[in-house]
Amino acid sequence: MTSSSMDKTLSWRFIEPLDVLFLRGNQHFGAPGSYGESMMPPWPSVAAGALRSSILAHDGVDLGAFAKGLQPHPELGSPTDPGSFMLQSFQLARRDSDGSIERLFSLPADLMVTQDEANGNLQAVKITALRPAALHAGISTSCPLPQLPILAQSARSKPASGWWLRQRGWERYLQAAPLDVDDVVHASQLWRFDERVGIGLDAATRSAEDGKLFTVRAVAMSPGVGFVSATSGANVPEKTTLRLGGDGRGARMAGITLQSPEPDYEAIVRSKRCRIVLTSPGLFAAGWQLPGTTEGQKLTLPGLQARIVAAAVSRAETISGWDLAKQCPKPAQKAASAGSVYWLEELDTTSDALHKLATNGLWQNPCEDAARRAEGFNRFSFAAY
Repeated sequence: MTSSSMDKTLSWRFIEPLDVLFLRGNQHFGAPGSYGESMMPPWPSVAAGALRSSILAHDGVDLGAFAKGLQPHPELGSPTDPGSFMLQSFQLARRDSDGSIERLFSLPADLMVTQDEANGNLQAVKITALRPAALHAGISTSCPLPQLPILAQSARSKPASGWWLRQRGWERYLQAAPLDVDDVVHASQLWRFDERVGIGLDAATRSAEDGKLFTVRAVAMSPGVGFVSATSGANVPEKTTLRLGGDGRGARMAGITLQSPEPDYEAIVRSKRCRIVLTSPGLFAAGWQLPGTTEGQKLTLPGLQARIVAAAVSRAETISGWDLAKQCPKPAQKAASAGSVYWLEELDTTSDALHKLATNGLWQNPCEDAARRAEGFNRFSFAAY
């Protein structure tokens, strides 16, 4: 395990909410009797928007002129032509009693957590890894890949939900090492949902309208729990407050120092195989297919050639959002969720190429969508296999 050399060029920030957060998804709400869901974790675009707004305000830029493309920013560019700013990482995190920051990761799709349901003991858990294998010739599936992730068990068990991989567990996972209960944490220790009742307002009189009650679900983070962001290409304020999520709820941001672990790239090159693990949603063709995939599941990326033999893709999600500059919804796109895993074999690459790919994200050259790239989508890590 090595530390990332790009850490020296990244701006790491710990973002700690000061209030409940409304992290809205794609469902309409506001009509009488409707229910507004909240997403956890939020899309990286939530952090990217808050950070860019903070940069513009800190630099005294006219936000209205920037939105209309009349006043470009030297690092953020303009709404239609993004600049050098890029969100490299955005993860759930918590502050330990000694003040250190621990990052938390969505549980990779090739791990299954089971627990003792009879006793309801959160500590009585077992973590099992899925392994790709070819099915018997007599078994047919619709999967286009030659192998499927298989869970080998001596007895049936049901997966438990709500588990997150801790920093220590993530480092072990990148090395394909076995995991135990100390490597995970349950969401119940990190946040809870808090339902709030809203009242519809008359746009003309700004008064409540009869019968227009709706419910929204807020996210109340546990003490010390927040988010960690890493950005490049821009000077992010060292210490300030942010407007985060729906309704612009307050969050405190402060600069921190972190080391980002990486797998042993030289060992991956020698083994000629690896895993690709998404750390943010992936905007891919067909909702799951890696960019650069051609016939026969051959994968070609800058400096890398391989064959995709298996994939464990978490349930697809739909990414959209609100475009503040255009005052309209962003196009809805199907995405592979963070934690999705792809197994590669016949790997032909170098350690430098692997590092550059991990730094740039899963985007082609030239980039298909510079705006979404700046917002932190298609981020991933290589892992041993």
